[in-house]
Amino acid sequence: MIRKLPYALAALAVLLAAVVVGWRVLAPAEVLEPAVDPYPVAATLPAGVTGKTTMAPLIVDDRIRVYAADRLVKADAPVEAKTMYTPRWSYRRWPERLTGVVAAGTTVVTRWSDGDLVALDGRTGTLVWRAGGPPADGFEGRTGSAAVWAPPGLHIAGTSVLVTDGRRLIARAVADGAQRWSAELPPGCGDGFVTAGGRYVCGTGAWDVISGGAVRGWPAGPSTATGCDVARSGCAGLRDASGQGWLVGGRLPERAPALDDPAATAAGDLVLTASGGAVTASRAGRELWRRDGAARVLGVRAGKAVLLTPDDRLVIVDAATGAQRAEFPLFVAKERVDAWKPHAWQLTDGFVAIERLRPAAGTDPDEPNHYYTMDPVIIAAL
Repeated sequence: MIRKLPYALAALAVLLAAVVVGWRVLAPAEVLEPAVDPYPVAATLPAGVTGKTTMAPLIVDDRIRVYAADRLVKADAPVEAKTMYTPRWSYRRWPERLTGVVAAGTTVVTRWSDGDLVALDGRTGTLVWRAGGPPADGFEGRTGSAAVWAPPGLHIAGTSVLVTDGRRLIARAVADGAQRWSAELPPGCGDGFVTAGGRYVCGTGAWDVISGGAVRGWPAGPSTATGCDVARSGCAGLRDASGQGWLVGGRLPERAPALDDPAATAAGDLVLTASGGAVTASRAGRELWRRDGAARVLGVRAGKAVLLTPDDRLVIVDAATGAQRAEFPLFVAKERVDAWKPHAWQLTDGFVAIERLRPAAGTDPDEPNHYYTMDPVIIAAL
């Protein structure tokens, strides 16, 4: 019996070691690694492709790129880097999953599966504030484009971040996370969008983003948003349930018949229509300019209309006059030049990032040959 004691003690020691290791690996944990390098300076670059990335970046302040992984949010810089770099900062949670990411100014707000909202300073990666909220599902897809460009139930409205869960809509201050208001939404509302004029719009109505009060006399929904920034925010126009177009950059919607065309999108008080083998821009029903040639309108930023042609070339024109400023193919040097189709994108004042899929790709990101390459997101300066 005495001879067996050392073996029993040894077995107990191994068991305790395994418990300790298992606890360290599986126990709830958070790891925050802030930036140690200075905040990068914004670059002014000639128009053209700058690089490609494996993951979809949320471009913040035109200085850093923020990425969403299953249980991790991280940032690198500069935006014009040819590929993904070692993170400037990162924030990891276990066992929670990341749901979505939005940014207002330099503040990056993350939402997690347990409902927590965690705001980080995009310049340093340090914690700004934390608040509880309704639980949510983790995002799907290899690149994280849905999490950073169209996060479900997460929107930006001026200095507020809006969080939805079922029939509840919550507004929190971006600066400190303080709750500004909460509203109960009617049945059938669903996840909506935020207009440039400061309205949260869903299937059954509209709400003021400052007070949370319902807005009367709004076009009947469900509505289709047009001319939106990432996170379905800052939308310049919509088409109502009957297909009629409205500009929504002001507090009250303004009827815009040119926006009735499903091929039309809004940008401020402009309506850009890509149909009939041309792109036209109009204001108050009067045509301002026309550019011959088929193209998709990606959006308008800083006075520049950004177009994508069927042969995957980016065209930048003056939004006021239609004069061409630049045109170039959306491929990096030495990359294969095959056809691809855009799936999602982000447009900023200085850059565009586009997730590229194979022409025959379906809706399942896990299917074979879904993405154009292993680095499917291409970034270009505007």
